[in-house]
Amino acid sequence: MPENTNHRGDIFGGWLMSQMDLAGADKAREETGCEFATRFAETSFEKPILVGDVVEFYTNVEKVGNTSITIALDVWAVRRLKQEYVKVASGRYTYVSIGNDRQPKPIAP
Repeated sequence: MPENTNHRGDIFGGWLMSQMDLAGADKAREETGCEFATRFAETSFEKPILVGDVVEFYTNVEKVGNTSITIALDVWAVRRLKQEYVKVASGRYTYVSIGNDRQPKPIAP
């Protein structure tokens, strides 16, 4: 949406990172059934996202540890006006499983 853009009309990187964080956490929860807090986020921006693009997130479990899980993400945009499909970002996000007390807890096998 236009309110998520910078002065050039590109979507803010921070908006994209927040969406990537949500997608990664959703994948982590889906795979383990645990609740998570974000521990580490690494993002590489490759091309801008434009107003009107449809954005798709692809996630893959990279590693599961005792209390953490690492999710790899690829982000693609469908540029409807040009009929293009382009990779716009990628990342690696690590989440820590947390209990009701907000402290790390083991991920059940």
